[in-house]
Amino acid sequence: MTDYPLGQVEFVVRTIADTAVANEKYFGDLDAVVGDGDFGYSLARGFELVIRDWDDFDRTDPATFLRKVAVVITSRIGGTSGPLWGTAFLRAATAVTSKSAVDGPTAVAMLRAASEGIATRGNASLGDKTLLDSLVPATDEIERQIGLGSDGPTTVRAAATVARSTAEETAKLQARRGRQSYTGERSIGSVDPGAVAVAVIFEALADTWAV
Repeated sequence: MTDYPLGQVEFVVRTIADTAVANEKYFGDLDAVVGDGDFGYSLARGFELVIRDWDDFDRTDPATFLRKVAVVITSRIGGTSGPLWGTAFLRAATAVTSKSAVDGPTAVAMLRAASEGIATRGNASLGDKTLLDSLVPATDEIERQIGLGSDGPTTVRAAATVARSTAEETAKLQARRGRQSYTGERSIGSVDPGAVAVAVIFEALADTWAV
């Protein structure tokens, strides 16, 4: 991670951005099953701009960097995705304010803050068939692995496994939030695209996590 002055914070953000762009069609196809199909497009367009502006972001500290990324995401990603993902980055920034580096417990605090921000902004809870149904269990697993003393690669791989399994489990749920909720019981049987996106991102992180 020598190319990232802020270490793992930058590495994670860049991996999220690259993954969102690379999976535009996949995420869009998932969303098109019972949604309007714009999730992949919206996410990719926003994170393309994060990549475009990458070298210009203020890297004074992790919180400043994340706030700058949040501004781009909130202002450039369309639909409901922009406010939700932007809020996640902004809340994560708040959780790391005044810190120059991020350790395991701080990373958990950042993910918890991001999840709480998404829940509040989207008026969503676990079981509503949203990305929270993958993100929250994955965060729980990270906290559990830290408690066990696991190293970084083991922790992230375990989180990716949980994220994938819980994302797949969303197929059993009826959507309570977002465009999918308009379809009622027809939303049962298809996975939530946001939850799958979380799983794909964690898998990308696990595949490339160095230490």
